[in-house]
Amino acid sequence: MINTSKFKYVFLLLLSVLTVRICSGQVMPTPELNDAENIEALMKTRNIPALGIGFIRDGQLQEIKVYGEQKKGYPASDTTLFNVASITKTVTAMMTLRLVNLGKWDLDEPVYHYWIDPEVQDDPRSRKLTTRHILTHQTGFPNWRWQTNSKKLVFEFDPGTRFQYSGEGFEYLRHALEIKFHRSLEQLADSLIFTPLHMQHTSYVWNEQMVSHFAYPHNARGEELDFYKNALPNAADMLRTTVADYGMFMVAVLKQDGLSKQLFEQMVTPQVKMKENKYMGLGWAIYTNLGNGEYALSHSGIDPGVNTIAFILPKSKRGLLIFTNSDNGPLIYTELVKQYLKEQGQAISDCEMKK
Repeated sequence: MINTSKFKYVFLLLLSVLTVRICSGQVMPTPELNDAENIEALMKTRNIPALGIGFIRDGQLQEIKVYGEQKKGYPASDTTLFNVASITKTVTAMMTLRLVNLGKWDLDEPVYHYWIDPEVQDDPRSRKLTTRHILTHQTGFPNWRWQTNSKKLVFEFDPGTRFQYSGEGFEYLRHALEIKFHRSLEQLADSLIFTPLHMQHTSYVWNEQMVSHFAYPHNARGEELDFYKNALPNAADMLRTTVADYGMFMVAVLKQDGLSKQLFEQMVTPQVKMKENKYMGLGWAIYTNLGNGEYALSHSGIDPGVNTIAFILPKSKRGLLIFTNSDNGPLIYTELVKQYLKEQGQAISDCEMKK
């Protein structure tokens, strides 16, 4: 299975913080991103085939823009489906928190009551693992088991003792949820998230009807890549959705839809430090000290030929999502984040530039 999704809430600003483009030895100014022509020119210079932007203002999805081509000769549009890679985890997290809000799931109940992976069943730490550990990336697991020397799932430290990004943790949670509720993750998400929010074009699994709308992944040279057409849901990766659908999901998060005030406050409260002014909450990275009392929830996604990122600013009721089908996606992030999020975008950029 093609899946190299890794932790990068850090959206590679180191690659794009410069506002100049070096080309054939000449310094060329970056175009102002004030119209489609300039954005498409910037996409061309940075070899990004398709770009989707959603902007939330005053708590409403007020701007949906999609540029470029899904694949060569096929224009992208509002109906284009993007693989959002690790942003998938935000949907899994919010679905789980809705179950918690309904009293059907407990953040701090040991997950082994429902599922123990055979590869860690003899490790006593498997009895300590909770959903809170999973949503805050404190499981002790590697990102993916195939990245370990043994190619097996292992605990690399005790759950709850420190941060380490892990897709395995979210897949562990999927098994537990599916066993308890006797439904697939896709079915659970459909009843708790997709149908209530009218996300009619969103799915954890691939179907061939997606072909004509799918933004095919591309490498840094603009070459189309193969991709995995998963028949089973993955809680950590490969959700396909449109800008409009995921934008509506972000609006629901802003409105605390499906969560009590107390549970929402838990979600946005820093649980473990990642770096200065950046923490992990329940399912979301949290940027603090952005000025005017503002903070931001964020998540990014990276798969081969795919880069995506999303921000939610609860105090000012704003949000921004950026979807691309290119390894070069982060090369356009900085300009867009600063344009749409203004001084908070600058503060986020400054945070990412710090070690």
